[in-house]
Order: sequence, then structure tokens, then C-alpha cells
Amino acid sequence: MFAFSPPRPPLPADLLAKVRPVSLAGSRRLPLDEPWSGLVPGASLRRGSLVVVEAAPGLGGLSLALSLLTGASRAGHWAAVVGVDDPGVMAMAELGVDLRRVLFVPRPRGAWAESAADLLDGVDLLVVRPPGRAASSSARRLVDRVRESGVVLVVLAETRAAWPTPADLSFTITRARWEASSRLDARYLNVRVGGRGEASRVGEHVIVLPGQRGRAES
Repeated sequence: MFAFSPPRPPLPADLLAKVRPVSLAGSRRLPLDEPWSGLVPGASLRRGSLVVVEAAPGLGGLSLALSLLTGASRAGHWAAVVGVDDPGVMAMAELGVDLRRVLFVPRPRGAWAESAADLLDGVDLLVVRPPGRAASSSARRLVDRVRESGVVLVVLAETRAAWPTPADLSFTITRARWEASSRLDARYLNVRVGGRGEASRVGEHVIVLPGQRGRAES
């Protein structure tokens, strides 16, 4: 479903009640599907954490960010996508994302941080693409709110400098190439996984995204 701004609408109370995060107190982790569950420490996303997906335009950063939603959405958790004009809902469905569990705020413009913060009480995962380099103050306030609320924040950034706060978990696409026959069959991504703690030792992997079935594969 879509929520449009300008500048940003409050989330209706009845909708907020429906999408309030499930089992927040019962689990501090959100599930990941393969191949990510095999690459990330704990095979899941920790609530209250910041995940940064770094990729130059055209390298598949949006696809990677959205593929992180698949396991949690199918498990009944709600997600939101902020600042993506055309998220490609058909591609999201092929990735395995349950679209019934996703809210979209496609054009928040300069109010992207406020729009994202408004959704924190109603979702478990939040994908945000700032319109440019995020101001340090806005980024810090949003991350502080994320840690308090227990939401997983996934930020899509084109360069390391585009997001000013350190990530708990990061995915950096260093190279992308398509394999084609009569059509584009699969895209191979070189993905460097890093972050804090155990995540700092993960390293680089080749991921197929999308694979021939449309999903992420190792």
C-alpha cells in the first residue's frame, strides 16, 4: 500500500494498530532468507540495528536492500520503503517479499527523515533511500529513534560518504555483471559484507541477484 506526501501525512490510527510490529518483546532478531542468512552473523537481523547497502547507480543496491525483507515479511513482520519512486513491485514479489506487509512512501522529498520516523511505531523493518547526502543531524536522530524502537533500518546509499553514521552491518556492491542468452538471465554481484563485531570478518562473496527465478542466490 502507498502513503503519499507532501510534506508527510500522519499514519492513521487504525492503520497504525494493524501494522504495529509483531512479537517485539519475544524476539530480538528478524529472520533472513538465503543467501543472506548464511553470510550474516546470527543468520538474522538484530532489532534496533543500522544496515547500510552501498552501491553505485545501476549495480543492484535497491534489489539487495529489498531482498533483505523477504524472510521477515513472510514471517508476518511489517516493512516500509521510503524514498523510492518505483520500487518495482513485480520484482519484489519475485524476490519473495510479501507485498501485503509493505508500506510505500515514494516521494517524501526533503521530509524523508521525518517520514521515516513517523513509521517507526508501525513497522519492523524500514528501507530508506535519502535523496542525497544525509545531514549528520538528521541521520543521528533517525538512528537514535531506530535503536529505541527496535526497528531494523536499512539505508540505501550510493557512496560511503552518503550516510554519515557507522553501520552495524553493511553490504557494499563492488561489481555487477549480467549473464545473458536470448534475454538477461541473471546478475552476478560482488558483495562485501562488513560492519561491527563479527560482521567485520565476513568478507566478499558473489551473489546472484536476481537469479533465474528472480530471487537472490549464492
